Amino acid sequence: MSLAENLQFLRAREGITQEQLAERMDVSRQSVSKWESGASFPEMDTLLKLCDMFHTDMDTLLRGSVEQSLSEDAAGYDRFMTSYARKVAGSVSAIIAGAALMILLDLRIGDISGAVFMLVVAIVAVVLVASGMEEDNFRKQHPVITDFYTEKQKADFRRRYIWYIAGGVGAILCGVVLMILVFSVIPEREPYESMAGALFMSIMACAVFFLIYGGMLEDKYNIPKYNRANNPSPEDKERRRRAVTACSFIMILATALFLFLGLSYDSWESAAVIYPVGGVICGGAWLLLAPKLDV
Repeated sequence: MSLAENLQFLRAREGITQEQLAERMDVSRQSVSKWESGASFPEMDTLLKLCDMFHTDMDTLLRGSVEQSLSEDAAGYDRFMTSYARKVAGSVSAIIAGAALMILLDLRIGDISGAVFMLVVAIVAVVLVASGMEEDNFRKQHPVITDFYTEKQKADFRRRYIWYIAGGVGAILCGVVLMILVFSVIPEREPYESMAGALFMSIMACAVFFLIYGGMLEDKYNIPKYNRANNPSPEDKERRRRAVTACSFIMILATALFLFLGLSYDSWESAAVIYPVGGVICGGAWLLLAPKLDV
């Protein structure tokens, strides 16, 4: 397809007239008419505006088929982002599940349980760092993605998203209720307290997985947000830098507190709660400091 055909398709897809497109591009209606008839060609600045407006790249707009690009995922975006969301959600949940495992192991093997938990944390750290580098490389290779999701696909996900969030919140509430019921039946002494605590942490791990996974999948379908994040303003770059710095500091501090309490007071079980608390604080800091990229 040519530029003229692509412009006609995009304008029809957006449901706007030549006059409306001309107003957005700050040109005359006659200019748009000439572009769509192939009689003239937009200037470079205008081409960049068109690419930004219709969320496409210049090569596709000028020489490719926008209609075809909207119906296929040439970059493998969907598969990559789904895998990335699964890795991140699974890693965060693994830390909480590792704390539950440490509590149970402490009943059987004592001090070694702390070492097992640190091994889990180390593995999670490797996965998160590697996944983050993979995601950064993907964004550099594909800074602009054409929105190929259909309205039906987005609507189907929105229905699933409700259950991801409701399921995560419901699991947390059920865990709290279960703990209350458990301690109303069993004695509040060891090993019952540790077993109940491990059960509660396991439920929290499942809840956190669904909350994070659902949230990241929602971002996956927001391709305009992805494109804007890859072309941030200087202010957005600075806000993102501050958010990353704050989260890194919080999690380093959480690890330092965990090691201090565990080594100094041999309270590995109690110290394990620092990680989920740190995660919540980190999430709050990110919401406050990160750039607002929703579009």
